[in-house]
Order: sequence, then structure tokens, then C-alpha cells
Amino acid sequence: MQRILTTPRNNWQQAVEQLGFGFHTTNVPYWDESVYYSFAMKEILAIEDATAELWDMCLHAVQHAIDNNLYAQFHIPSQFAGYIKRSWNEDNPSIYGRFDFCYKNGQIKLLEFNADTPTSLYEAGIIQWFWLQDFDKTKDQFNSIHEKLIAHWRYLHTYLYPGLLHFSCVKESLEDLTNVEYLRDCAMQAGINTRLIYVDDIGWDISNHIFVDMAGEPIKNLFKLYPWEWMAHEQFGENIFIDRNSTLFIEPAWKMFLSNKALLPLLWQLYPNHPLLLAAYFENDRLFSYVKKPILSREGANIEIVTGGEVLVQTDGDYGEEGHIYQELFTLPDFEGNYPVIGSWLIGQQPAGIGIRESNTLVTNNVSRFVPHVIE
Repeated sequence: MQRILTTPRNNWQQAVEQLGFGFHTTNVPYWDESVYYSFAMKEILAIEDATAELWDMCLHAVQHAIDNNLYAQFHIPSQFAGYIKRSWNEDNPSIYGRFDFCYKNGQIKLLEFNADTPTSLYEAGIIQWFWLQDFDKTKDQFNSIHEKLIAHWRYLHTYLYPGLLHFSCVKESLEDLTNVEYLRDCAMQAGINTRLIYVDDIGWDISNHIFVDMAGEPIKNLFKLYPWEWMAHEQFGENIFIDRNSTLFIEPAWKMFLSNKALLPLLWQLYPNHPLLLAAYFENDRLFSYVKKPILSREGANIEIVTGGEVLVQTDGDYGEEGHIYQELFTLPDFEGNYPVIGSWLIGQQPAGIGIRESNTLVTNNVSRFVPHVIE
């Protein structure tokens, strides 16, 4: 893997905006095509294999967590236990997930799994692909995200209840809306009838005990870019148990085990010394250098990097009351003060491509940059 400087397209802002990418720049640059990462094919194949192997390991971990009633360890409310188990036993479908990898010195290490509400999908599937067509269309990327999304929505169509598939996110996030509209467009290309509704606008029909949209239509199928752990502590979530339509949620409730950093110690327990894993525990008495992570934090919030008892990096945030895990420190590769994380996408059951977020610190946060990649 190499980091290579290059010249951005003269009209790159217009080019990405024509693709519907409206959050390429905020108060700091987000999309950055002044640089790209170059991979050899053997490196891509290793990332692809790692993604497939970790997915199998994660499915095993879900079964283990359910069989051993580990809900409290994952800070999952007890009233959701039966619902989660049912969603697993009934094989409620998943559409996607993103493994975050550190790739350094030929080693791939899992940092965490964004299994419930991963973003940067549109950048990975569409924006960097069209950049490549302008940069050098004779080259390739690890990127079959778009094709696999359409194919898997077509497959999932048979799982859905008759009627609409609603797509939902919060109102005031252009990033979330862009990702949701992209997923919805892929579903429509797969022949599924869809409708957008913001989470804020989902209604509850008290008389019939069903979720409804703004037009009063029942919501029987719902893709939600909205975390399960938030729903579990809201009135909205409590209504799930008395919903007469038994609305099918994508992502499914069993993903609560995988979108949670308590997964990391569980994987280490199930697969000790696995080359794709870093040692991880619920106690901090076994590691000399480690990263302390709240089990439900997002976007690099409330992270501590500690070595030899000294805190090297500490980030702010509102997480931590739910508990922490301690993961062996394996620092990101340093390209002259730029630290890349590889997001490896899983669509359905298959590895589908990568996106790279680059930061100026060892903690990847909400001001990281998305940069494209090329297979040489």
C-alpha cells in the first residue's frame, strides 16, 4: 500500500455535485482527491479474504451471544432479548456492514465493525469510481459495491412483506440522507417499491397498533439509518413489541451484537490469537498499551490511547456510561502524519469493496477525509 500525491480535477466540485454528493466540503475538506492509495492485487485479495473470514466469525459470535444470554454484557435492555433472538432464528436479512481495518506491515487487524448504521457507502461505491474513470479508466478498484447492492436487494425482495419498503434517517443530516437515498435507488433498480420517510415523521397508529408514514400507510418494511441502541431506549422502540404488523427492520435487531464494541472481547475469547484480531478485554489489567473504547461510541468519541500508563490521545464525547472495552494498541500506518483506516464493505454475505478514511491523528473521527484508491 502506497500513498500517492496527485492533482485534483479542475472541476471536481461540480463533478461530484452532479452525482448528488453535496457534503464533499464542510468547515474542513471531506472528499480529498489530491491523494490516492495504491494497492497491489495480492493486498486486495488479502483484504477480501479477511472480510469474508471475519463475517463468518461474527455470525458465530452472534449465535454464541444468544445461546449464552450475553445481553447485559452488550448493554442491551433485557426486554429486547426475545425480540433479538427471534430476528436471528427467523433469519431477518441484512444488507450491509463495514469492517474497519488497520493494514500495516503486511498485517490486517480488525479495529471494529460498523454493522448497523455504517456511512461512507456512497463515497465508496460511486464517487471514487467516477473519479477513477477521469483519473485513469485503464486501472481498477476493489469496488463492486453498486452491482452487489442491486443484486442483494433483488434477493431480499422475497423476504419483504407485500407493499412498500420505507427508507428512513434523521432529518438534519445530509450525509445520512445521501447514503439512504443511494440505498433506496439501488432497491428501486432491483424492482422494489420504496418511499422515504424521516425517522422524526414515523407515526404510531394507537388504534391499530402499527407504524404509519405521513400518508397514513402502514410501515411493514423499514430500512433505517438509525441506531438500534437509540431505538431501544425510546418510546418508538417500545412500540416494536406490540406492533401488529411485526415490521421487518433492515438492519435487523440481531445486528445489535455486531454494532457494539463488546463484540471485540467476545471475538478474542472465541478466536484467541487469531491473526486478524487484536487482543481485547473488558478489564484493563492485561495490556501494556491499549485503546480504551466505550462499547457504543461513534465517530471516534471518548477514545483513550494509553501506553505504559500514559495517555497519548484522548477524545471528547458523550459516551462511556454503558461501559468500556480495552483493545491492544496497533497504531495506524503513518504516511507523513496521515493515518488511513480501510473500511471494507460487506454487501449481503460478500466482500464488495473498500473506502479509505484518512486522519491527521491516530483516532479516526468526524473530520477525517475520504480518499480514493487504485489497484496497480
